[in-house]
Amino acid sequence: MSLVLNYTYRLYPDAEQEAKLLDWLEICRGSYNYALGEIKDWSNSRKCAVDRCSVSSEYIIAADAPFPGYYRQQNALPQAKKEYPRLGEVPSQVLQTNIRRLHDAWEFFQKRGFGLPRFKKYGQLKSILFPQIAPDAITGWQVKIPKLGLVRINLHRPIPEGFVVKQLRIIRKAVRWEAVITIESDVKIPTVQPHGRAVGIDLGLNKFLTTSEREFIGRPRFFVDKQRKLKLLQRRLSRKTKRSANYEKARSKVAKHHNNIAFSRKNYHYKTAHHLCSDKQVGMIFAEDLNLKAMSRGMLCKHTLDAAFGQFLNILEFVCWKKGVFFAKVNPNGTSQTCPMCLEETGKKDLSQRIHECYFCGYKTDRDHAAAEVVRQRGLELISTQGLCGMETACAVGLPGVEETSSRSEAKSDSRKGGRRTRNAQP
Repeated sequence: MSLVLNYTYRLYPDAEQEAKLLDWLEICRGSYNYALGEIKDWSNSRKCAVDRCSVSSEYIIAADAPFPGYYRQQNALPQAKKEYPRLGEVPSQVLQTNIRRLHDAWEFFQKRGFGLPRFKKYGQLKSILFPQIAPDAITGWQVKIPKLGLVRINLHRPIPEGFVVKQLRIIRKAVRWEAVITIESDVKIPTVQPHGRAVGIDLGLNKFLTTSEREFIGRPRFFVDKQRKLKLLQRRLSRKTKRSANYEKARSKVAKHHNNIAFSRKNYHYKTAHHLCSDKQVGMIFAEDLNLKAMSRGMLCKHTLDAAFGQFLNILEFVCWKKGVFFAKVNPNGTSQTCPMCLEETGKKDLSQRIHECYFCGYKTDRDHAAAEVVRQRGLELISTQGLCGMETACAVGLPGVEETSSRSEAKSDSRKGGRRTRNAQP
């Protein structure tokens, strides 16, 4: 199994190269919209009833006309270049990958039943892909791009030895250009196994993150704090004439402000993930498998999307893999209603109730800290087998294939009596 990584670098094209890149993006946008139009016309022509047509309009396409699939539209590109010579300015593989992007979105739409691809407006296509690039195309400060020449690149970190450059994607973000270089190697990295001390984390809006070791990390309000300035910039943009020079200046300011919010949020997520993995004794991190789509539609949807829990969990999983820390997600149901000491259900809590107090064993702590402890216990239960990590957890009783030892039975009886049980012994 090969290892594939994406490295992002800053590009610095000159004025002529930047104008050519912008022209390529518009040509690809036109080909994307034309191919999507063919697919929509073919689909609409199959919607009418067999015995009658629509009163207003109808799409007249032969009944035996095949569906305009990827290979059919890709094979039509050479003939299209003869009719529209402007298509020849773009590298042929870039046009092919652009059509591939459309059909990936179409297949994804058919698979899940929603998310129909839309026509892209002016400036909405932000990236182009070069699926093949020469292994020696990248030097210390330049990258050789087909039909574009040598472009300055800030190679702030060198490509590791043993990796081969596979493809290059150029992205336009506001007024800056970025190059995402995909590298591949045949090196085999073993899967991280559970080891060391376990930590459970609980994500929330009052506190961004709470660990089972009583560490509380606040939540910066990336979008909310900068929303006032964004509203001002968007109001100025709405008063400009479209496609004018002043409109483009105002649009670039709005785009830069959006990128500033996104970059600061992503930077914070990376720093938090590295902070959790910085302790060498931490070998396992467990988090809740949250229903992020449902959370983003609730009463606190703006604050939930501002926190970007999904992006943080993806970053945390990658950082754990890089640092050799085991990462897993557990069932999130009832983590705030379960006592981490006696494992009894304490009932539903309002959002305003920030203290967990068990009526059975008397255990009292912060609500988020109690939930993080429950997440940790569920994570250990998820990976628990006899003798693993040198610990036996009381919450692992009842797992298939695991016998109930004397220590577990004693802990189970103590919890039913309402007494506190001791924490798991560390390896």
